Amino acid sequence: MIQMRNFTTWLIVIFGFMFWGFRVVATVAASTGMEFMIKPMDIMVEIPVLFISFMCICFIIKRKILAAVIYLVTHGIYYGVFLYQNINTIMYGQVTEENYISIFFSFIGILLPIFALLDLMLDKSRKMRPKDKKTDWFYGDEKYDRKMDERADKNNYRTL
Repeated sequence: MIQMRNFTTWLIVIFGFMFWGFRVVATVAASTGMEFMIKPMDIMVEIPVLFISFMCICFIIKRKILAAVIYLVTHGIYYGVFLYQNINTIMYGQVTEENYISIFFSFIGILLPIFALLDLMLDKSRKMRPKDKKTDWFYGDEKYDRKMDERADKNNYRTL
């Protein structure tokens, strides 16, 4: 059952899946030798990062903070190094259009997990209502259960 209640969570998950799909296309294009607007830093590291990202985004839908932390750590390590390398390349005067595009996508790769973690940490409904309101009336209402049990004990119908 999907537990997302906030519009911001929906946006983060949608952009996360879009970025993940874009990176899958970039990785496939780089591994087959096709020209694409961006190339992965290391294909052997990009593939596990893609699998970890997919799993973490799926658990972010379920409102798990650990998934957001893992998502931030993996993207921070991978895209942070990529971002640092591209900024150093630009600072030393080897400016190309590919460097600017790589910086842009690396920046997005770092911002998405930060937003996901902040969204989960600042979500008040996760702390106030950990249960789903749709089923609380059935599973979580002990007063109603006691009242119905007491009433059911008093009904002594005869059978013929």
